[in-house]
Amino acid sequence: MLAKKSLSIAFLAGMAVCVTSAADARPDTRAMTCEQTQALIKSHRSVVLTTGPNTYDRYVRKVGNECDSPDAPTAASVPTRDGQCRVYRCQEPTFNRSP
Repeated sequence: MLAKKSLSIAFLAGMAVCVTSAADARPDTRAMTCEQTQALIKSHRSVVLTTGPNTYDRYVRKVGNECDSPDAPTAASVPTRDGQCRVYRCQEPTFNRSP
């Protein structure tokens, strides 16, 4: 019985490490400056960033082929340590049609 309990505790501890590691792998824009956020996106071409306690998204360079068709880089903003920061994410473009 003691062996099963020890195994369960070890398993739970291992899961906690895995969850922590996964969260650490996704940079948080709120802890970076706008310049750092934009440089990270530019250097990696695309990156998944945490933008809030329970939110994240994939952000891309303005110019490049990181988006699958019909998506295109579309302006967005994320919170950073020094305010709102303009970045780009893949999104299907919307066109305003005039009658």
